[in-house]
Amino acid sequence: MWCSDWGDVHGSFLDFDFDFDNYKDHYKVLELNSEASDDEIRSNFIRLALKWHPDKLKEEDSATSRFQEINEAYQVLSDPFTRQEYDKKRMRRIYERNMELLDRYKELIFTCNGLGMKNFLW
Repeated sequence: MWCSDWGDVHGSFLDFDFDFDNYKDHYKVLELNSEASDDEIRSNFIRLALKWHPDKLKEEDSATSRFQEINEAYQVLSDPFTRQEYDKKRMRRIYERNMELLDRYKELIFTCNGLGMKNFLW
C-alpha cells in the first residue's frame, strides 16, 4: 500500500487493491461516469440502495451481494481522498490493459493501417 504513512485516518478503504481478473468498477456499480459530482454520487447511491435493499427483495439471493457492492462503491467514491487514490489506480489499470492489448495486436494494427510492417520498431 502506498499511503501507509497516513495511518488509519481513512480506515480500511485504502486497502483496496486491483485484482485485474476480478476488477469491479465502482463508477459502473453506481451507474456514474468518472466526472460525477458528490451530489450525483450520493443520489445514485440512495436510489440504488433503495432499489436493491435486501429487506425489500427478500426472495432474491443476489440482492444482498448487489447491495454490498453498492455500499462498497459509495464508501470509496464518497470520500475525496480515497476517490483520488482509486482514480489513480484505475487509470494505471486502464493504461496497463491498453499496453497489453497493443502488444497482443500490434501486428494486426500495423497491417490494418496499411503499413504492412514485418519488423516492429520496438
